[in-house]
Amino acid sequence: MYIAQAYKGLHDSWRYLVGVVIIFFAWQFIGAIPLGGAVTIKMYLVKDLDKIPSDLSGIIELLGSNLFLFLMLLSFVVGLVAVLLTTKLLHKQSIVSLTTARNKIDWKRFWFIFILWGVVSSSFVLVDYFFYSPDDFELNFNLVPFLILCVIGILLIPLQTSFEEYFFRGYLMQGLGVLFQNKWAPLIITSIGFGVMHIFNPEVSKLGYIIMVYYIGTGLFLGILTLMDDGLELALGFHAANNLFTALLVTADWTAFQTHSILKDLSDPTEMVLMDILIPVFVVFPILLFVLSKKYNWTNWKEKLLGKVVSPNNTIDH
Repeated sequence: MYIAQAYKGLHDSWRYLVGVVIIFFAWQFIGAIPLGGAVTIKMYLVKDLDKIPSDLSGIIELLGSNLFLFLMLLSFVVGLVAVLLTTKLLHKQSIVSLTTARNKIDWKRFWFIFILWGVVSSSFVLVDYFFYSPDDFELNFNLVPFLILCVIGILLIPLQTSFEEYFFRGYLMQGLGVLFQNKWAPLIITSIGFGVMHIFNPEVSKLGYIIMVYYIGTGLFLGILTLMDDGLELALGFHAANNLFTALLVTADWTAFQTHSILKDLSDPTEMVLMDILIPVFVVFPILLFVLSKKYNWTNWKEKLLGKVVSPNNTIDH
């Protein structure tokens, strides 16, 4: 059982509280130093006060989208390092047991869903572009900036998504599971927490709080993947594919990822509620869960999602 892997390390509640503080500080403060420094230097060099940015779009324009993306993703890399070091040093727990209940990390699971969701999500965009709403897109391709984007994206976006998975579906899921002694509470809390993490994204100000249905729904979907499959491998693969293929394929002026992608979405974002928010959460994700449940022979859903967390025999004393 995945959550019970926490018992293989030191799992006192105070350790998780201290760990969350350490991880948050590393992610939000230490990790933000490069971006903050670059913005400060650029602003100092700008002589025209009218060109000093007042919002995210202005900062991206000031630095350039590739440099901004690189520096922004660095904060998540620092956060990921903090999660892994906290697990090893504060909890004396192995990275394997933070990742999976299996004896070793199953990379076949990661690559299966990475390829599956990469193909499916890209197909949605391309079908829309070629057949349904070609006027909603413009070709945004520029070879050199795109190649730089590819390098940044391939190297850093999987680390960004891995931080979010290891922190929410890994560290917090296991810690809250030990605290509440059940599975449903950490599933709900981490899903809401994952959604709240995105509340300052520009998508929220543009679309309103309805977009939180997508963020929280995605967190719930990834949490179900983790609990049903007894590991993070599927969640890691899905999340990496989702963000990477999106960053490379399509961008918009109002999204968190404003990149030198192949296409630019010109559609009115207020009209996307049904197709881009509700259908993924209530149609696409359930279909994916069904497909994966057949492939990996998932059974006993009630116990795996709502059951109690039981300490195994190899618990390390506090």
